Amino acid sequence: MFIKSISAIGAAVLLSISTSASATNTMLSSWYGGYFHGRTTANGETYNMYGHTAAHKTLPFGTKLRVCYQGCVDVRINDRGPYIGSRELDLSFGAASAIGLIKPGVDYVSVSHI
Repeated sequence: MFIKSISAIGAAVLLSISTSASATNTMLSSWYGGYFHGRTTANGETYNMYGHTAAHKTLPFGTKLRVCYQGCVDVRINDRGPYIGSRELDLSFGAASAIGLIKPGVDYVSVSHI
């Protein structure tokens, strides 16, 4: 019985790992642009507001995400933030523009790891 329990737990862990890698989540997202253009991001890069990058509080730098709203764009995490309310992801102006998030400014987007 003990071995069966360990097997069941192991299977559950493997299932959660395999499904979370391709799972789609929603995140409250915003965008940032001109004021930060040319400044240094948290990973040491120069922020390019026209690029397809994003800020997240905890995801490792270099993490690639597919973000969808009215369209989809692939972004790379290179900065930390956002630090306003319950926002979870801050897209560069270029990425937000590509998916139609500029006008609403803040909304829920679909996010998956790629």
